[in-house]
Amino acid sequence: MTTVQLPTDASGLTEKELLRLLDVLDASKGLSPQEVQERHARFGPNSLPETPPVPIWKLILQQFEDGLVRVLLAAAAVSAVMAVLEGDPHGFVEPLVILLILVLNAIVGVWQENRAEGAIEALKSLVPETAVVVRGSALQHVDAAELVPGDIVHVAVGQRVPADMRVLRLHSTTLRVDQSILNGESVEALKHNEVETRKAGKAAERFPSNMVFSGTAVVYGKATCVVVRTGASTEIGAIEHDVREQEEVKTPLQVKLDEFGALLSTVIQYICIAVFLVNYLRFNLTHVPKEGEEVWTRYVQPAVHSLKVAVALAVAAIPEGLPAVVTTCLALGTRRMASHNALVRDLPSVETLGRCTVICSDKTGTLTTNMMSVLQVFTVFDASDSNTKLREYHLEDSKFDVPKNAVRNKEGQTVVAATESDSGLQLLCTAATLCNDASLTWNAEQHRVEKVGEATEAALLTMAEKLGHPVPTDPHAYLRTVQAQWTKNTTLEFTRSRKSMSVHCTSAAKGGRSTHNLFVKGAPEEVLSRCSRVYCSSSQRTVPLTKANRAAILAKVQEMSGAAALRCIGFAFRAVPAMDAINLSTPSTFHQIESDMVFTGVAGMIDPPRMEVRGAIEQCHTAGIRVMVITGDNKDTAEAICRKIGVFPETGSTKDLSFTGADLDNMTLAQKRDAVTKACLFSRTDPKHKMMLVELLQEQRLICAMTGDGVNDAPALKRADIGIAMGSGTEVAKAASKMVLADDNFVTVVKAISEGRGIYNNTRQFIRYLISSNIGEVVCILSTGLLGIPDALEPIQLLWVNLVTDGLPATALGFNQQDPDIMQQPPRRTDEPIVNGYMFIRYMIVGTYVGLATVGGFLYWFLANGFTLSDLMSHHTCTNLLDAKCVILTNPTTARAIALSILVVVEMFNALNALSENHSIVTIRPSSNKWLMLAIFSSMFLHFAIMYVPQLSSTFAIEPLGVPAQVVQSADPWSIVVPEDFTEWKIVFVFSIPVLFLDELLKYIARRSGSH
Repeated sequence: MTTVQLPTDASGLTEKELLRLLDVLDASKGLSPQEVQERHARFGPNSLPETPPVPIWKLILQQFEDGLVRVLLAAAAVSAVMAVLEGDPHGFVEPLVILLILVLNAIVGVWQENRAEGAIEALKSLVPETAVVVRGSALQHVDAAELVPGDIVHVAVGQRVPADMRVLRLHSTTLRVDQSILNGESVEALKHNEVETRKAGKAAERFPSNMVFSGTAVVYGKATCVVVRTGASTEIGAIEHDVREQEEVKTPLQVKLDEFGALLSTVIQYICIAVFLVNYLRFNLTHVPKEGEEVWTRYVQPAVHSLKVAVALAVAAIPEGLPAVVTTCLALGTRRMASHNALVRDLPSVETLGRCTVICSDKTGTLTTNMMSVLQVFTVFDASDSNTKLREYHLEDSKFDVPKNAVRNKEGQTVVAATESDSGLQLLCTAATLCNDASLTWNAEQHRVEKVGEATEAALLTMAEKLGHPVPTDPHAYLRTVQAQWTKNTTLEFTRSRKSMSVHCTSAAKGGRSTHNLFVKGAPEEVLSRCSRVYCSSSQRTVPLTKANRAAILAKVQEMSGAAALRCIGFAFRAVPAMDAINLSTPSTFHQIESDMVFTGVAGMIDPPRMEVRGAIEQCHTAGIRVMVITGDNKDTAEAICRKIGVFPETGSTKDLSFTGADLDNMTLAQKRDAVTKACLFSRTDPKHKMMLVELLQEQRLICAMTGDGVNDAPALKRADIGIAMGSGTEVAKAASKMVLADDNFVTVVKAISEGRGIYNNTRQFIRYLISSNIGEVVCILSTGLLGIPDALEPIQLLWVNLVTDGLPATALGFNQQDPDIMQQPPRRTDEPIVNGYMFIRYMIVGTYVGLATVGGFLYWFLANGFTLSDLMSHHTCTNLLDAKCVILTNPTTARAIALSILVVVEMFNALNALSENHSIVTIRPSSNKWLMLAIFSSMFLHFAIMYVPQLSSTFAIEPLGVPAQVVQSADPWSIVVPEDFTEWKIVFVFSIPVLFLDELLKYIARRSGSH
């Protein structure tokens, strides 16, 4: 039986200690088949766990849990029962339409919720399918899922690492692994097989340099490793667990709409019950029983009629088109955002951006260009014992382009062809060019220089071209000069012990003789410590390097890396023998070879801030949004960048504004809560700190937007209110996020927030428009029910208005222009309702007028055609179908046509009112939203269609206005009849137009009182 124990920290153990814990007797032989079987049974497969999907039937049932949906279902059921009882085939139209609406909504809901968990699937795709393993003294290719702790695995360039493993032996000078999927760093990680040591009390590194991790890619070298963690125990497994554990949180808009829907459904249910009871009781109180009256006529028929009124009320009160209009408006917002390089993956999150109060942003690539640029270089002009004179050069940031006149001296004067007047600078540029694997290419289409390789090395090539004879369209001019003088023979790869790398080069033969030089670049302190001489430009010779010289050089390096936050690289060279006379077989000899060198100078580079970021951050501050920078960079560099872009003041203390990850770890919970209320920078952080900060911010009811690009950012991206992935980031980060920045630019986030605020304002406007219409319908149904007169509108007519006639203008309101001061207003409170007090009063006033106007037009037609109010109130007693009045009262198609037309036209005028919440229609003119005008014309066209096409007017139980009855009866069902008399249309407009003046008055009151 195996006695294997999984180490808690494999990086801090020697090879012997580690193999003993893992019960590996001989690493050269690996595990036996029996040991593999036992361990597989104990630790399980080396794969991420599978979670069964939610059954489709559960997803379908979830779509019918909404209160409004249940009310509509009940209304459809009652309508169907009544159609059966009355034997009316037309009665089935209404329940079928309601059911169709609910089914379509359910299909959309299931589609949205049944999408595969993209982040989990993307994580699984990173783990390789096979691995090369030593088992039973033989090298085998096995499924990666079969790996177990203690397996001896070989990894080589081009392969992905199949499990979390400790490096035992290197079979190349170095091993470089791309860990960007875990740490988000673009720089490859250098690996070794030495024991990781750390100071007592200091936490272990998250990604030790003697460990390789599942899913990462080997980009250089070959090594033998031992598996220490598999499956869910790996780093990528922990991330998968964190992603899976993050529950989908509803956006503020979804929450408010749910609350609004729940309140509306409750109110509707009570009103429907009350209307049913009032109508039924009123009938019983006013009805005079007749001798021999049937039970159907006495009790059932009144109950059926009262139910029909209640169903009509339910259909009238529920804004069936609201979900579709909200979705369409959000979709329009995503299109506008896409034009700003913000790709939205989750529709409701569009509006959430408008509520954002804190933006947690990465520094590299988002606030900065992620291109690296050398801004300062110095060489040694003179190095006498008493004085060390340095010569400085300042370079303009131009990304990787090589413009002319981009170099200035310390005094600010332009320097042309600096390498010709400074031989020390020429040596530095030669070293920077040769110690380099990157390249620059000219993109003729985009008229810019692009880099191939690491940004740091490309920046050094750009520096050399600028300091030489820069040719904007030829980024290889200086490189060709150097290549003509020197031939690179081999590279002494970087090791962390010496913190430098070098190249062995041979000069072009002069006089039949060549020389050999070693050009070195690395950390300035390390390079300087192995130099014995320094090159002086003034005398063009080398002189001994004194303590005073060293102190002056290090002081300058400290100045550059401190206040200026430049990343400094030192350069040196030395004469060496030919290749065959040097032992380059093992990296342990590189330190000795790189000694007794000549120091030439230092280059300082930085990932410069994006030019437009400062203005965007100022805009955030104006809008009441705090920008919090979260980066893995050191504190000094991060603070310097934050000062440049306006996160901090350019001078002054950063106390309580800037913290490190270690500071955060050492705080109590109360201190952490206090820190996140004021802090604007967290440096030296890892992904666990991102998750912690998101939770702390959300605890304080702040709406948090979080940017990220690595696999290990996925849990925080999913947890945040708005997870924003970089377009250049990993697929896992994109899948876990709700928005992707195609250009990785912070400014795009700010533009998206502005769009989000505009979308929310438009959402309020079309909700105001739809709800005031529904209130009007409710008032109409209540008025006719309480007065005891015939129904002014049939349920199918109400559905048509709610879904089609009102739906088009409501959708077009999503094209309303943004208010010019939208980013000068503070973020909305998380508890702010969609409909506040004064707005509700406005809804009620306008809605009440809509309802009364509809009923008024309905009554006017009757009164103008010889009916009395008493006739209308006793219509249920009029059963003689030979009486013309009874026939009309039973089915008042013309009066309903007028009522329906008033409802439609008044809503078109109401749509014009919704161009702005408080600005007059004179100020915000209809021409500002051409889509709204098109929608109004389209809605009126559809209304004319159902009125003047006989087949449709029959289906909707209305009579074409202004068309003689005999013309309608003789017309083909699908022909178009033309009105001859417009008197009835005049009635429609007389009752409709006043809504414009009523809302103008309410807007004026709102502006005067400041009620928004």
